[in-house]
Formats: sequence, C-alpha cells, structure tokens
Amino acid sequence: MNKILCTLTMTLLGYISFGQESVTMLVHSDDYGYEAYWEIVPSGNACGTGTIASGGNNAVGCNGAGAQAQAPGGYGNNLNVNEGPWVLTTGAQYDLIYVDDWGDGGFAFDILVNGYQIETFDGIGLGGTFTFTVEEPPAYDLSVFGSNLYSYVTTGTFNIDAHVFNGGLTTITSYDLNYTVDGGTVNTHNVSGTSLANYASEDVAHSVPLTISTNGVYQIKIWASNLNGGNADLNTLNDTLTKYVEAGPGIPNILDGYVNVTTTVNQIAGTSNQISSPTDLDFHPVLTNNELWVCNKGMENSGGSSVTIYDAGGAGQTSLYKQDGNAWHFMSLPTGIAFSQNGNWANSPGVFDANHNGGDAFTGPALWSSDMAIYAEPSGGNGSHLDMLHVSPYSQGIASEKDNVFWVFDGYTNDIVRYDFAEDHGPGNTFHGDAIIRRYSDDAVAKDPNDEIVSHLILDENAQWLYVVDHGNGRVIRIDITTGSDQGGAPNYPQNEPVVEYSEYTGYTQETVVTGLLKPAGIDVVGDRMIVSEYQAGEIIIYDISTMPAVELERISTGLSSVQGIKVGPNGLIWFVDQNSNGVYKIAAGDLGVDELALNFSIYPNPTEGELNVFVDASVEGFVEVRDIQGKLIHSTSITGQGASMQLNVLSGMYFVSLVSNGIHSETKRVIIK
Repeated sequence: MNKILCTLTMTLLGYISFGQESVTMLVHSDDYGYEAYWEIVPSGNACGTGTIASGGNNAVGCNGAGAQAQAPGGYGNNLNVNEGPWVLTTGAQYDLIYVDDWGDGGFAFDILVNGYQIETFDGIGLGGTFTFTVEEPPAYDLSVFGSNLYSYVTTGTFNIDAHVFNGGLTTITSYDLNYTVDGGTVNTHNVSGTSLANYASEDVAHSVPLTISTNGVYQIKIWASNLNGGNADLNTLNDTLTKYVEAGPGIPNILDGYVNVTTTVNQIAGTSNQISSPTDLDFHPVLTNNELWVCNKGMENSGGSSVTIYDAGGAGQTSLYKQDGNAWHFMSLPTGIAFSQNGNWANSPGVFDANHNGGDAFTGPALWSSDMAIYAEPSGGNGSHLDMLHVSPYSQGIASEKDNVFWVFDGYTNDIVRYDFAEDHGPGNTFHGDAIIRRYSDDAVAKDPNDEIVSHLILDENAQWLYVVDHGNGRVIRIDITTGSDQGGAPNYPQNEPVVEYSEYTGYTQETVVTGLLKPAGIDVVGDRMIVSEYQAGEIIIYDISTMPAVELERISTGLSSVQGIKVGPNGLIWFVDQNSNGVYKIAAGDLGVDELALNFSIYPNPTEGELNVFVDASVEGFVEVRDIQGKLIHSTSITGQGASMQLNVLSGMYFVSLVSNGIHSETKRVIIK
C-alpha cells in the first residue's frame, strides 16, 4: 500500500471510530410551559450526572417530578424552541431525561442529527428517560405504520388506506405500496409524483380493493418497495405492517320479532357486578367477543366508572369493574359511552365544569382505550385518558362516527357538536392542538332540566343520518352529516384552547323523526328500524324509519321506571340499563330469546399442552373460537361437520372455547393449557 492510500485509509477509519455529529433538539411545550425540565446525559447516567445540556425550568430540576411547585420560569406555553447544536460522538447513545413538575406530561422532543430527524419523544406523566443513538438515518427507510383496517369487519369489499412514513434522509418521490392476504398474491399500487422528505408521512389509498368473502381471521401484510425507481429499503426492521382482521357477522335486524309477541325481561348484571346508577351501555366493536361495557354515573367530585361484562348473557359471563384515577375530571357524571371501530371509546361528562372549582365551564368528551393494560391504569398525574376537548358543558350523550370522531349532545348551548380528536395524545398527556370541532346550531335541542335523564344519539350504518333524542322537546330528530358548511364567524360558545379548527356549521339537512314523546332517553338504529326508550314509563318503542315521520310498530313494557341507554346487541336482541334498579337487562321474545346454539360438543384432551380437538354431536357449519380470560379472540378455526382440530401456541392458563354459526354462539367450555 502506498503512503497516500495508507494515510487516507487510516483517516477514514479514525473518522468512523471517533467521528462526531451535530445534534439539535426541537422542544414542543404544552399549555403549561413552566412545568418542564430536561437534560441530555450519557446513556445510563442519572439526571445531574455528566450533564451535556439542559433546559426548561431550573426550579423544577431533576427532583421536581410531581412536586407541583409551579415556580415561574422555563418555556412559554405552546412554543416550538430550538435547542443546540451539540457535538456528540457518532454511534454513541445518550439519554434525554424529561421531568414534569405537575406530573401530567405534555411536552414533546424532536432529535435531529446533522439536520435530519431521527426520533420523536412524547413526555407523559411525571416524565421519563428516552435513549437515542447519534447517527444519521439511512438513505432509504420507508415504513407503513398504520392503516384503515379494523380488527373486526363484516364480509365484503374494502378500500385499503395506508399511513406511510419516511424515516430516511432521501426525499421519496415514488414507490410501490403492496399488500397480501394470508401470504397470497401480492397486490401492488404504484405511488408517483409524491415528495416525502425526512420524517414526513402521507396517507395512500391502494388501488386494489381487499375482498373478504367468508368469515374467519385473516393476516394482512402491507409494505413499501421500489423506492425512487428501484432502491431497496435499508432498514428492514420496520418495513411491514401486519394486521389481523377478523371477519364475522354484523348486527342482524330482527327487531320485527318483538312485534305482537310476549316478551321477557332478563337481568344480566346488577349490584353484585358493581353496576351502580348506570346511564349507558355499548358493545365492543369485535362483536364475536360479546363484550359489553356499562358506564356508571358516580358522583361529580369522584367521577363515574365502568363495568365490562365478558360473554355477556352467556354461560361463562364474567365482569370487571374499573375507575380511572382521574375520573373526577375526565368522566364526571358520564351520560353516555360510544365505541369506535378502532377499539377506542369516548364518554360524555354531564357536568358544567370538570374542574369543579366554581370557575368557567371547562369540559367535554373524553377519549379512552379499551386495552385493559392502558385504561384505568396509572399513567402519571392525568389519568389514563387518551384525549379530551372542552367546549360542551352538560354533555348529554355521545355517538361514534369513525376512528376518533364522535358526536355530542351539548346541553349547555343546545347544539349538536362534532368532535374529531385526530391523533390521540397518548395516556395521560395534554396536547389537543390537532383537533377539529364543529357546532351544528341551526336548531335548538334541549336537555332534561333536572339533569337526570340523558339524551342519547346514534349514527346509522351508512354514516349519513345522525339520530338524536331531543329530550327537552319530546322528540327525535335526524341530521344529514354529509350536508352543511362553515358560514364563518365565531361559534356561540368561546374557544378555550388552541385547536386546528373550531367552527359553526349551518345549512345542513335536518328532519323530525318522531314527536310527542314524554321522557325519551336512549336510542339505537339497525337498518330501517329504530328503538327509543321512555325513561319513566319504562317502555322501549320500536319504529319503522323507512319513511318519515317514523311509524310506531311496538311498545315493550320493561316493568321498570328509569330506563336510560338502550342497545341492539350482536345477536340482534335489545339490551338496556335501568338507573334506579342498578341493572343491565336483555329482552327475549319467543324464538329471539334462544341466543345460544343448542349444540352439545366436547373438547379433548383437557388439560392439554396445545393440541385441541372438538367433537360436535350434530353437524354444524361455522367456527370454533378460543378466547382468553378477558374475552380476546386468540384462535379461530372453521368447522364443517362434526369435528375440528387445532394447535394452540399460547401461554399456560385457562381459555374458553365456543362454536359460532350464523352469528349465534354456543355455550362456552373451559380448557386448561399446560
């Protein structure tokens, strides 16, 4: 080797081994900028040891987490502040230590190396330690990090939308978006004419629809390839999004089976399940779970609570009571609960001010996760809620539209309000700036003046008509949510926090569905049928809504006197809660009461190390489902005839096995996995 080449080689090796990079950080403060303090230290060091850089409120310092000292200083509110640059060692790891004085999180931090973003950290609760490695991102790193596929769908054809993210340093101008079903044919859609810079993302609609023709569990894989005309992705660890989608039956419209027949009201849960002054109920969107959530009203200063009933009404029914540590604010006197297809749910607090301090009103709907490892589990000083918005005092009911979009009956301004939480801020955080809020104010609805009876609402399955119980005016109305527009001007309720949009919608289509009701409360719609509860009379009324105004078909007497929320369950039966009797009820009518398969079946061996055989006394066509103790589906196998076999690769413990045919579940049997 000649001297020049040898010198060049040694110089390059020295740079690679002992190189340095320019590191900067963008700090995003929240509504309370004075609460935070941060440090960058060598990875593994404690706060205050070997500090390389620091910022925020020095009065908080390393030991201020949760002290709530509220000393002045630090950052202003809702600012983006550039910090650095610092010259740090290439390939070395460092810790960003975040400390929150109040313990409610809310700050976010973007880490950049040589001007390219490599990490984003969201601070929650009391703060935390975030580790990053000082190195530029690879030239090409395109990942799929989300899609519009839900975990449960009915059979049919779906358009796939994917969320694509560029973690590399090269701007992406073209790529292929691909998906497969159960490892089958690769469906490719070419994306061109885009411009995705480092750390940018976009939503892409795939041109090949997904078709699911039979019930079952499907594995969908989505990934990007052929970057900028032939380049490979250099980070294969995050390339592919894998989703498991269960296709199952929808909610059948069998409400006519309640007309002109004798009905029986069966109590499913009560005080022994910790049901207490319930106001509403809803089923988890994975209908085959048969998982029913009930919201308890509670007291204003301590907040409401929930009871989750697994295998509701079945032989293996169990229940779980939970109350969030900050329910006093985020779930104060809840009037309604509504699930979205993405598994999140929201509640509508029925209070004037969720802070309960005699000041201005500051409350509205709150968003929650149905994941029991998140919901009502400790997550700092702000509870486990995923998001909350604050311009609807005395919220009387809530309905889901899609994803994190919900509609609320605003009992203070007498409006119907659409809340789009957009991306949730994570458990216990505080950022609300991406939200969109629209007030629909052409007509004045009215709440119960005594603040006892709720006013629920529901969106039809075609996402066009929003049906609203207008309790104070003794009627049901419906709003075409595809109509209306922002007419400009300030909404009739003040904006009290920064959001993307806060507007007032008018000029929408509204129709009167039914009038002359006495004390209406709950509502649900399936197909061309609607049910409405009369609170004090204890009646549930069935209507034909194929024409307007609606035509009454039947009144079902429950024998109770405080019927609030009502729901058509997964098998098409009517469920409701009664507040004063602290009960959850299901109504049977003739053959409609037979909601379990009358099939005898056996499972063997039991206990088992994983191999499981099912034998049915009579021939059946459907599925064998295995669920864990919280009702989550962990295995599904089709069965045609009298037998099926499967291998369960799961942790040791108790599991539940049932048969499903035409949307009807059999009794549940327990199996022990060794």
